[in-house]
Amino acid sequence: MSEKDLKDKDTIPSVDEEKRDFLFVTTAGLAVAGGAVTVFSMVDTMNPAKDVLALSTTEVDLSPIEEGQSLTVMWRGKPIFIRHRSEGEISDASNVSVGELKHMASDESRVKNPKWLVVVGVCTHLGCVPLGQKIGDNKGEFGGWFCPCHGSHYDTSGRIRKGPAPLNLEVPPYEFVTDDIIKIG
Repeated sequence: MSEKDLKDKDTIPSVDEEKRDFLFVTTAGLAVAGGAVTVFSMVDTMNPAKDVLALSTTEVDLSPIEEGQSLTVMWRGKPIFIRHRSEGEISDASNVSVGELKHMASDESRVKNPKWLVVVGVCTHLGCVPLGQKIGDNKGEFGGWFCPCHGSHYDTSGRIRKGPAPLNLEVPPYEFVTDDIIKIG
């Protein structure tokens, strides 16, 4: 290099180290923020959709259902039978010897409040919907539900008493939010 080149080199201003550090920190910060947003959006796509969450629980107001009446609501595409049981129905269900049942379960283990029975209205034999919810329906020999497809009879606690069904009507997960409102799911 010539002497002139060396003089020009000395006159070139030195790099401003503060600006360089600022640019480095800013670039690194933006890269971390962009990565965090990307990771968050990817994880968020794995959450269930709002329509699925809406179907996961159902709240039901029990106040309009009078004693002896039933209501059918849908939950996760299945009919849910809700029955406001009379004192006679509660007594009949409680006085059954658990040992004589095909699928042994006490009435107390199937209800949270003796007045209200909540079961999935699908026969455990082949998935039919039993009769017994409407006025005039055949309720079977035990006053609960009757599946005419193959002759399964359920009692007022939703327990299988006669016929080919192997299990009791399923009790869905539910809880009483208030005395008159239940949340299924």
